[in-house]
Amino acid sequence: MLESTPLPVSQRLDVAFLGLGVMGYPMAGHLAKAGHRVHVYNRDIKKTQAWMNEYSSFNVQDAKTPAAAVANAKIVFTCVGNDAALRDVCLGTLQTDNSRLSNGAFMAMKPGAVLVDHSTTSVEVAKELHQVAQSLSLALVDAPVSGGQAGAQNGVLTVMCGASPETFNFIQPVAMAFSRAVTLMGDVGAGQTTKMVNQICIAGLVQALSEGVAFAEKAGLDANLVLDVISKGAAQSWQMENRGKTMVANKFDFGFAVDLMRKDLGLVFEQANKIGAKVELTKLVDQYYSEVQAMGGNRWDTSSLIKRLK
Repeated sequence: MLESTPLPVSQRLDVAFLGLGVMGYPMAGHLAKAGHRVHVYNRDIKKTQAWMNEYSSFNVQDAKTPAAAVANAKIVFTCVGNDAALRDVCLGTLQTDNSRLSNGAFMAMKPGAVLVDHSTTSVEVAKELHQVAQSLSLALVDAPVSGGQAGAQNGVLTVMCGASPETFNFIQPVAMAFSRAVTLMGDVGAGQTTKMVNQICIAGLVQALSEGVAFAEKAGLDANLVLDVISKGAAQSWQMENRGKTMVANKFDFGFAVDLMRKDLGLVFEQANKIGAKVELTKLVDQYYSEVQAMGGNRWDTSSLIKRLK
């Protein structure tokens, strides 16, 4: 695990982190280790308590609502499950006169603050919340991540951002606390679109790796030795390096669940229909993932595609 180097006092900010799931929990921890004053919120209070206990030696504080967590934050990070959860944490509920937002983060954020969303959501919700943020003199960055649970724990995530250049330049050095690369891809929505490309590529790579490993085993080869050899050539990939031998060992408990992958691929298909893109192989792999779910593999990681072939 990479250790965060504490920042000089002058560079430490009040930040909030909303959503302490598999990814958000360690990401918020890296911000605390970097020296930022971190205020956290999670719907499951037990997860909040566990996080507070683990990081009690740092400058951290918990909150009972998103609004309470973000009151003093210059940057608010979110990492939640889907569009509905993101709307809920940002907007909460509307008062009857519709003039003010209550309970959600946007109500309490000070003008000039930035919300950085690390969830994987639709392009539409990113643009929708961007418009609301602008109306409240706030800024929004859609910033989905790649690297999985291990990347979050080790502080080496890849972050793809949609934002104005000015907003990006403000949040980028702070997000580096849990990242190896934070890149501006374009305006709001470009981050989520880039993440869709990432998931399309992963789906095809994992299916090809599954077929290759299963082929090697059925041919009577030492599959681990095969992986050692071909990973030094043109077939090399992150999936091969990190999941090939665990697939051979029939182990599928490494973080990014099949249910989440199918949620992400659903977003891909919606966007593909809107822009007229063909994602034929991805649709086929999505059907294979549905077969894995039918086998009881909802929470298996995405490399479990090979289970269909064994």
